[in-house]
Amino acid sequence: MQERIYTIPVNQAFENSADGCPFCYLFKKLEDNELDLILGASMMEPDVRIVTNKKGFCKTHFVKMFHLKNRLGLGLMLESHLSELQDDLKPGGLFAKNIAAKPVERIEKLEHSCYVCDRIEEKISKMFSTAVYLYNTEREFVEKFNAQKMFCLPHYKRLLETAFRSSDKKQYANLVKDADRIVSGYLAELKDDVSWFCKKFDYRYDSEPWGNSKDSVERAIRFLSGPTDFELK
Repeated sequence: MQERIYTIPVNQAFENSADGCPFCYLFKKLEDNELDLILGASMMEPDVRIVTNKKGFCKTHFVKMFHLKNRLGLGLMLESHLSELQDDLKPGGLFAKNIAAKPVERIEKLEHSCYVCDRIEEKISKMFSTAVYLYNTEREFVEKFNAQKMFCLPHYKRLLETAFRSSDKKQYANLVKDADRIVSGYLAELKDDVSWFCKKFDYRYDSEPWGNSKDSVERAIRFLSGPTDFELK
């Protein structure tokens, strides 16, 4: 299989995701990179600062930046962001139809906007397209695809949507069949593990081995929701 610059991260994810979702692996890599950049090399770039002032960050990424312990970098970015908000949050004049419309609209935008989320989305959308392209054109990648243990449900949905838009009928049918086998198989095992986890709290099963059930709750959350804090540690 001929490697191209845009296929390398996808191939690495499908080779190194272990028992997890390869797209969660990609998401984590992208997120780590964006957080390092925004508190490092990108922090003082004027064009980046303009965008971060406008978009702000979601609660999740504020917390993640805080825990990276670059307080000065985060403080400088917050100083600039807060300065811009001072004007944006001022109410309108007395003769405005709704004098609070301006701050309400600005806060509404902030609540649904995040610089890091947008940067990740821009890149990961291309990686879904690349994965589907490789599945449709490279036999070696199909083998990697079929060797996956699982896809989390949010990324499984997106994989199917991307394949539907960019595959012919036969290619799409093949991908759906292979992806369904992976997800259905994992779901059946996961359900059994969670059921056994619950039974282990019954004294009648106290002496029985835990098997693969001890971390089944965490795995179920990852499967249902995608990347989570306990997965990303």
